[in-house]
Amino acid sequence: MREIVTLQIGGAGNAIGDAFWHVISHEHGVDYASGRFGGTSALQLERINVFFNATASKRFYARTIIIDTEASTIQRLNTSSQLYRPENFVAGSESAGNNFARGYHTDGAEILDQVLDNTRREVESVDSLQGFQLLHSIGGGTGSGLTSLIMEALVEQYPDNLLCNYVTIPSPNMSQVVVEPYNALLSIPALVNNSHLTFCLDNEALFQICNRNLKIQMSGYEHINHIVALTMSGITTCLRFPGQLNAGLRKIYVNMVPFPRLHFLIPGFAPLVTCKQQQFSKGTVSELVQQIFSSNNLLCAIDLRKGKLLTAAGIFRGRMSPREVDQLMTGVRNKNLHNFVDWIPNNIKTAICDIPPRGLKMSATFIGNTTAIQSLFQRLLDGSSIMLRRKAHLHWYTGEGMEEQEFIDAQEELQAIIDDYRGSGDSGDRHGGADDDEDAAAGPQCEYCPD
Repeated sequence: MREIVTLQIGGAGNAIGDAFWHVISHEHGVDYASGRFGGTSALQLERINVFFNATASKRFYARTIIIDTEASTIQRLNTSSQLYRPENFVAGSESAGNNFARGYHTDGAEILDQVLDNTRREVESVDSLQGFQLLHSIGGGTGSGLTSLIMEALVEQYPDNLLCNYVTIPSPNMSQVVVEPYNALLSIPALVNNSHLTFCLDNEALFQICNRNLKIQMSGYEHINHIVALTMSGITTCLRFPGQLNAGLRKIYVNMVPFPRLHFLIPGFAPLVTCKQQQFSKGTVSELVQQIFSSNNLLCAIDLRKGKLLTAAGIFRGRMSPREVDQLMTGVRNKNLHNFVDWIPNNIKTAICDIPPRGLKMSATFIGNTTAIQSLFQRLLDGSSIMLRRKAHLHWYTGEGMEEQEFIDAQEELQAIIDDYRGSGDSGDRHGGADDDEDAAAGPQCEYCPD
């Protein structure tokens, strides 16, 4: 069995984590409140050990560490479900206060040893660890600073295991914290150098899905957390259930990441329609394929048409023909060759799991590694540069032991990632002109390409 240990960090990470455990506990027939199995199929138990541990009293608990620098935010989880092991709650004495420096240097550092001890206990209880799954936001202090600290420690202690991050990235039209650009900027070096797979989520795109696709008028985060949880369930479905074409985390990593630094992925999910629209749906694989390549179904505010796909994957759930799925996915590439890089000939990965999600006959999860993500990184760089130029709010960080040079180094790292994505996929014909022709003749300006 290839088990995964989950770490949910900060307010956003714990909210998404709770929604994820809601979804997969139902899929495996485990009661969320009591942790007892009430399923009807042997398939629900076959690979339940990937995410759950079993106790002597035949109860299951989630293999997750619940982490926050402020105790009040995670107390609700402790009382709402017996799915969480009490020893796996790690809380500090004071909030990180939306400050990366406090999460990394002071408040977060105080609870790091406790986090690592709990993680070590969970790792030693499994037979064959596949990797770690980290859920967090990079806009707050805990999700950015403490997560960076934890990732550095995990890479040092478990160098052979994958680190998979589900990251909520700040969006300009839905900013709740003034210093979000700083926190996000300072998180980038840890994500670039320590993470193996980084799935980028965006609150703005998720709210648009709720308003535009699902026609839900809402003010809370319950619905968008559920959409993220469904997508995470789709990505991990081949680990948990048998299928015709399998895709573990390691397979996704090998197929989706052409170069170690270019591991920032855009997830998507289909179907995302109202019950009324579902009545008019054909319910075909062709319809699913069409939807997952639509920017309206992506969980990050990225337009796929403004870049080139380095690699893409479709993970399908439900009874369907592998031949039909392969033909449709290959057909998408053949019809849109200008949207795919030409130096990876077969850059679409397909996986099929026979077990559909609850309430649906079939679904599809999309994973894309696209050069269009550089617009997201450029947005983070521009937002932090404007503030850093005037040194606005900088004293809150330097007062906690940071130096201004760390901000400059992080900006250089972020600019390097933008250049890597631009050089690896975006050809010079977007804007035209003699200079572009010369650049194209010189070959891709990517650090991984030979001179």
